[in-house]
Amino acid sequence: MFDLIIIGAGPAGITAAIYAARKMMNFLLMSKDVGGQVGWSFCVDNYPGFPRLSGVDLVKKFRKHLKEFSVKVKEGDAKEIKKINNGFEVVTNDKSYETKTVIIASGKTPRHLDIPGEEKFLGSGVAYCAVCDSPYFNGKDVAIIGGGNAALDAVFHLENYANKIYLVVRNLTAEPFLIERIKKIGKVEVLTDTKVLEIVGDKSVSGVRIEQDGKQKILNVQGVFVEIGQVPNTKFVNNLVKLNESEEIIIDKDNMTNVPGIFAAGDVTDVKEKQIVISAGEGAKAVLSAWDYLKR
Repeated sequence: MFDLIIIGAGPAGITAAIYAARKMMNFLLMSKDVGGQVGWSFCVDNYPGFPRLSGVDLVKKFRKHLKEFSVKVKEGDAKEIKKINNGFEVVTNDKSYETKTVIIASGKTPRHLDIPGEEKFLGSGVAYCAVCDSPYFNGKDVAIIGGGNAALDAVFHLENYANKIYLVVRNLTAEPFLIERIKKIGKVEVLTDTKVLEIVGDKSVSGVRIEQDGKQKILNVQGVFVEIGQVPNTKFVNNLVKLNESEEIIIDKDNMTNVPGIFAAGDVTDVKEKQIVISAGEGAKAVLSAWDYLKR
C-alpha cells in the first residue's frame, strides 16, 4: 500500500510529487502525460523565475526537476477510486493500486462544440491543441473558435504557419493586452457576434458554416481549432467526492475533499483562478496536508 497516489502530472501534480519525494513518502505519480495544459501554451511569461518561455520548454524543466528527485510517472489514466479498509483503491485500465491517501490533480480537457462535423473531422482538420498541430496547417486558412485567452494564444501559435486566420467569437473576453496584440497581426480577421453551426467537408475540413447578423455563410477554411474552454477531468471520482455545478471538486482551505484522505489540487478544483503558479502552490498545499493527515 502506498502512502499517497497523485493522479495527474500538470503543475499541481508535479509540485505535489516533488514535495512528496522530499518528504521521502512512498508514493506513485500517475498520468497519461507530463505538463498538462502547460504544454499547449505558446508563451508563459508569468511563472516566477522563468520570464517568457514556451509551454514546451517549461514542461522540459518540470521533467528535469522530477528526474532530479528520481520520480517516475506511471503512464495511464485513473478509471475509478474505491474506498477500502484503511485507505483507497485506484483502478486503471490494467491494474489497481492501494493507497492511504489520494491527491486528485487531473486538470481539465477541451470543451467540444457539439455541432455537426466536429467529431467526423477530428484529426482531419478539427483540432484542440494549436501548439501540437499548428505546423500541419502551414499555408492554409484556419478558423479559431473562441474569444478567451486560450483562443488568442492559439492565434499566436498559428500566425507563423497559417495563411489566413478567422477568429470566430460571440464576444472577446480575453485579456486586453492580448486583444491589442492580435490587432497588429494582419492575417487575422475577427468575426464577433458569430455562431458556428457546422463544420463541412468531404474527407477533410473544407469550411465552417457560421451565422452572423441573422445571415448564414461558409468560411472556406482547411482547419478548425476549437478553443472554448475546458471541462474538469472528474468522471472517475464516481460520486465519491462532492463536485460543484461546474463539475469541479470542492475542497477546503487544506485541499481536503469531503472524503477524509482524498485531496485535490489545480484546475480540477473549485479554486477560482486557473493559473500555473496557483496550481503549483495548490499542489504543494495538498501534499503537505496529506502528510499531516498521515501523521495524525
